[in-house]
Order: sequence, then structure tokens, then C-alpha cells
Amino acid sequence: MNTLNNKDKCGIKIVLSILAVYAVCFLFRCLEYFLIRTDQTIWGEAFIHKLLGIAICFIALWVLHIKPTDAGFRTKRVYKNILFGAILGLSVYILAYSIELIILAIKGKSPSLHFYVTSYSVDGNMGNQTGFWFFVLCIVGNVINVVMEEGVFRGLFIKMAEKKYNFLIAVIISSVLFGFWHLVAPLRSYIDGERSLGGMFMMMLMLFFATGITGAKFCLLTKITGSLWLPMTDHFINNTIINILHISSTSGIDELQTVRIAIAQTISFVIVLTVFIKGKYYKKPTFESNESKVKNNITETR
Repeated sequence: MNTLNNKDKCGIKIVLSILAVYAVCFLFRCLEYFLIRTDQTIWGEAFIHKLLGIAICFIALWVLHIKPTDAGFRTKRVYKNILFGAILGLSVYILAYSIELIILAIKGKSPSLHFYVTSYSVDGNMGNQTGFWFFVLCIVGNVINVVMEEGVFRGLFIKMAEKKYNFLIAVIISSVLFGFWHLVAPLRSYIDGERSLGGMFMMMLMLFFATGITGAKFCLLTKITGSLWLPMTDHFINNTIINILHISSTSGIDELQTVRIAIAQTISFVIVLTVFIKGKYYKKPTFESNESKVKNNITETR
């Protein structure tokens, strides 16, 4: 009984530690969204809390005596994983944009592609910037975003959760928290009077499930490669292409953007899940430390 109690206490301690890190990151996110509102300025991206999140991630790894390389920041096969992430992200969006163009053309809305920078919003993209430095800010902002979110949700949280739980439980913890992470935007829209109470809850529900499932996909990519580079690249492609490539028609701009994202992410999830199951990646550790590699080599030698 004492052993079981100790195991339960260990699990509770890990979950509370994850929630503590999440609470600090979420607090900074709320402060920026509701007070500083950097995403509504020329920057077009709420990046301050994400820079702080990156710092929190590495501080937590240091406190927990976890090497960054043992939480997904591996130096091995970096370029290969970045290439595969780019191929995955671009291919599903080429298909999604093509489907949207065909739908609009069939409806006789004369769709066309346009290349400019906007800030993504739950109520639709905002702004129309074509200056070079706006593209630079967009790219830098998205790099900061994916390093923070993948580092915390798929690196730190998965590593911490797997100290006690299996990969499936770790994915659920990470993805549920990732879903809640995105509910700040519709809440702000409601507080600012831009959305009704019912509309806020509907948007929250949609965002929670959409980002939760997408987060689960990023977890699977992390498991498949044992690093964060592929999910970071796929995440970066998803965010950046929505910010810079737009479809205009006689009835408006990006009117089917939500459908486009849903198509791309659904196809992407099916591909990743198929690879994950067929490759039996669930049998391997997510992050293989140098110590475990040495043990495996000794076992194989024997």
C-alpha cells in the first residue's frame, strides 16, 4: 500500500508541477493579451509572453536536471527533420488552398491568391502589409511562437509526464492544456464587445477541439522523430502561410479560411497518425537520453 501511495504521490507531484509551469506561462499570456495587446500593434504578434515562456521552459529543464537535448532539442538530424516538416506543412496547405480555390471558382466568385502580411485573429485576419520588414517580423514572431509552444507543450510537458505516465496520458495532458491555451483570444473578443456570450462559447469550443487535436498531432510527430524540429517546422508553416498567403474573391478575403485550416490539419493528422501506427512508434521512448542509449547498447552487446 505504501508503494502505491508513493507512486500516486509522485504522479500528483508531476501533474502539479506541470500545472504550475503552465499557470505562470498562462498568466503572462493573459497580461499581454488583455493589457499590453502587442498583437494589436505594429508587431502583429503577442510575442512577449512567448519569449518569457522560452525562458521559463529552459529554467524548468535546469531545475529538473533535464538536458535540453533530452527534451527534444536534439542536434542530430536537425536539417532532415526540418525538411520533412516543411514538406508535410506545405503539401497539405497546397491541397487545402487548391480545394478552396476550386470551391470559390465553382460558385463563380473569381478567386485569386494574394501575398501580404496580416495578423491572425479568431474574427479573421487583420491588416494588409507588403513592406519587407513586416515579412521579417512575421517570420521572427512565428519562430518565437513555435519554439515556445513546442518547447513547453511537446518538450517539457511530455518529458515530465512520461516520468510517471505512458505516452497516451502525456499526450492528453499536453493537448488539453494546449487547447485551453487558445481560449484567451475569444474571451478578449467577448470582453471587448466584439462577440456575444454565445458566440464566445461556440468559438472556445471550436478552438479547444481544433487546437487540442493539432497539439496531439505535434505530440505524435515528436514521438516519431524523438525531437521537436519536425513539429516546430510544421507548426511554423501552418502559422506563417495563414499570415502571408490569402485568397480574395468577389465576396471577400479569406472567407473560407477556417475551412482551409480544417482541411489542412485533418489531412495532416490522418497522415501523421497513419505513419505513427504503421511504424509502431508507440513502442519507442519519446526522448531517448544518452544514458538510456548506453544501456541499450550494453544490452544489445550482451
